[in-house]
Amino acid sequence: MTAAAAVLLLAAALLAGAAEGSKWTFTKKGSVVTYDERSLLIDGRRDLFFSGAIHYPRSPPEMWPRLLKIAKEGGLNTIETYVFWNAHEPEQGKYNFEGRNDMIKFLKMIQDYNMYAVVRIGPFIQAEWNHGGLPYWLREIPHIVFRANNEPYKREMEKFVRFIVQKLKDADLFASQGGPIILTQIENEYGNIKKNHITEGDEYLEWAGQMAISTNTGVPWIMCKQTTAPGEVIPTCNGRHCGDTWTMRDKNKPRLWTENWTAQFRAFGDQLAVRSAEDIAYAVLRFFAKGGTLVNYYMFYGGTNFGRTGASYVLTGYYDEGPLDEYAMKKEPKFGHLRDLHNVIKSYQKAFLEGKQSFELLAPGYEARNFELPEEKLCLAFLSNNNTGEDGTVNFRGETFYVPSRSVSILADCKHVVYNTKRVFVQHNERSYHTTEESTENNVWEMYSEPIPRYKQTTLRTKEPLEQYNLTKDNSDYLWYTTSFRLEADDLPFRGDIRPVVQVKSSAHALMGFVNYAFAGNARGSKKEKGFVLEKPIDLRIGVNHLSLLSSSMGMKDSGGKLVEVKGGIQDCRIQGLNTGTLDLQGNGWGHKIKLDGEEKEIYTEKGMGNVKWKPLENGKAVSWYKRYFDKPDGEDPVVLDMNSMGKGMIYVNGEGMGRYWTSYRTIAGVPSQALYHIPRPFLKSKNNLLVVFEEEIGKPDGILIQTVRRDDICTFISEHNPAQIKTWDTEAGGQIKLIAEDHSARGILTCPPMKKIQEVVFASFGNPVGSCGNFTAGTCHTPNAKSIVEKECIGKKSCVLPVNHKVYGADINCPTTTATLAVQVTCHRKGDSE
Repeated sequence: MTAAAAVLLLAAALLAGAAEGSKWTFTKKGSVVTYDERSLLIDGRRDLFFSGAIHYPRSPPEMWPRLLKIAKEGGLNTIETYVFWNAHEPEQGKYNFEGRNDMIKFLKMIQDYNMYAVVRIGPFIQAEWNHGGLPYWLREIPHIVFRANNEPYKREMEKFVRFIVQKLKDADLFASQGGPIILTQIENEYGNIKKNHITEGDEYLEWAGQMAISTNTGVPWIMCKQTTAPGEVIPTCNGRHCGDTWTMRDKNKPRLWTENWTAQFRAFGDQLAVRSAEDIAYAVLRFFAKGGTLVNYYMFYGGTNFGRTGASYVLTGYYDEGPLDEYAMKKEPKFGHLRDLHNVIKSYQKAFLEGKQSFELLAPGYEARNFELPEEKLCLAFLSNNNTGEDGTVNFRGETFYVPSRSVSILADCKHVVYNTKRVFVQHNERSYHTTEESTENNVWEMYSEPIPRYKQTTLRTKEPLEQYNLTKDNSDYLWYTTSFRLEADDLPFRGDIRPVVQVKSSAHALMGFVNYAFAGNARGSKKEKGFVLEKPIDLRIGVNHLSLLSSSMGMKDSGGKLVEVKGGIQDCRIQGLNTGTLDLQGNGWGHKIKLDGEEKEIYTEKGMGNVKWKPLENGKAVSWYKRYFDKPDGEDPVVLDMNSMGKGMIYVNGEGMGRYWTSYRTIAGVPSQALYHIPRPFLKSKNNLLVVFEEEIGKPDGILIQTVRRDDICTFISEHNPAQIKTWDTEAGGQIKLIAEDHSARGILTCPPMKKIQEVVFASFGNPVGSCGNFTAGTCHTPNAKSIVEKECIGKKSCVLPVNHKVYGADINCPTTTATLAVQVTCHRKGDSE
């Protein structure tokens, strides 16, 4: 074993030991959770809290153990979740705590993993969840105003909060009862809408805080995204850089960060949004350097917005760019870089939590924040370079330290760098997708065309079109509007090159138009532009003409001070270009049909599919249902559907709604925001799984691919100019830190997933390569020897260590544009894996 490899193993053992040493055991008698200005205290003991958001309704219960196990491997000791009011009480007084909604089971599982829990009751949660978690039936209570000093709302809010608290008490889940819950949240980001209730917003918050405290949970309550909170309630921060952007006015309360956004949630039409591991780590250490003691990664695992649970325009895959992707696979280097951060800080938490704090301004943009226990000779320093684009060196206590731009170094004993946020030593990985045999075997589809209603076939008729949400009650995304009108020969254009145009103004999210049963066209809104106009040329005839419009919602809005007033549907309709002028149809008399025929008959289920007559596949039809059967792919790799051949609609597997898809909505780069849709294996049987797709537009279902996902493409990307200052430490009795070994050489480490070996070197370059894992490109200083050297060192091995030194690769260190960087991508396989 090389010296470098030995040091790496020793460092890994230290990090594992740090994680092991932070364990604790809950007692049946319960714990006292209090706080002061420095931190939360559990039975009078200070602790650090590394928390990850995992929302129980966004994954099947069978996935929860794996998610919690990986979270703990990542150095987390706390799990945060919202409580989802409209999932638990979809109808007033009728509750659902089954399956994915089994909140109690999820929290007990957190306790089984010996972790803490933060429960954000709200009950308004936003969370990019339909209607912000508020049940639709609230809107129908007379004189209600959401989240205001309004008696109807406060009555229902208090009733639900007390119901949830009692349910948690009955299960002994509060820390005061021996359970895992150490914090509970009331309200959510109220500052965003306080201006809407300027006269009584403070009164409402005061009431909410006092009501929450009166439930006697035995643990503190928090209000997030606040600078101050009423009474004993703790204000907390949400955002990307709470260490530098948040000013807390309640000086007698601890600094807690309830949402450190690991990426950016995305809506249909949005480009890919990425936040680097380096930036997240920098933000965490800036917050801790200024006295923070709890950070919650929002989201650690985002999961899936199944069925119709996503808010307006929000993607079905939620926070796929978090430390765990939508398929619960570790996204490297984000997962590993943050894991190392957690374990390093835990190793020195005595100095951090109990030490005297001091601050030193070292140079413009450079500072040191120190935590010292002189009597125990313990010292921990956070050395920051807050300048953008300016790497540099700085003198601190007689020593010179190199600190990259916008980074923080942790100095053990205030002397030795043990972690820097900009120096990423864990490997990178990239997903690959593999089409299964199930895509082509038995790829036999049948279809059912949704009936297009006309005015006389409807029973709900009014002079003008009705508002959509008041009709659907959020029980469906769909509402048909239809009207009929008579034209004479003199009404139609005399010239054959002129066609009438239908113009429909809508405040819904998308619209499909049909004239005399023929598809006329479609239009859509966006997350930013709420309203839109369908404007299409149409063919009309002498006599009676029928206009049918399928209006769809992509989820209800999840935030805003006037949420109860949000409306959707047709606002204006007219025909332009007639010989006799514009025909205004808004007051023409309209029929309405709530839900699709296939929804009403539940033809996406085995039981309901016999309620209609299916026929062989015929492409080119709009508003149609398609079905086929498929077997579960072999192995344990996650399963996805590639929906690139489709347009917009809903996916069902074995009767379960997998979520909305909208591949026809392209980003400015010309690609769908989401084309791949997760089908969790717990939803699948070994054989004969029923796949049903409702397609609004015109798709090709026989082009849908059933694929599996792997993260077998692993990479390293390290520069010789920025060598690793990895030093391995142990803690002696009494808390003193002792140096064990030291290695200043930079190296790249590649390790395959379990049971797999490196089979191919896809890319290797030393010099000035650019790009990211899965998309590297050689630069002008590329050395051709790199690939053969890496192949010799790595092929056939489970893991390999690569030196980062220009001499090893025969590179010209004097090449004018070299960054002396090694970039390598390899592919891991096991015998039997398909390519």
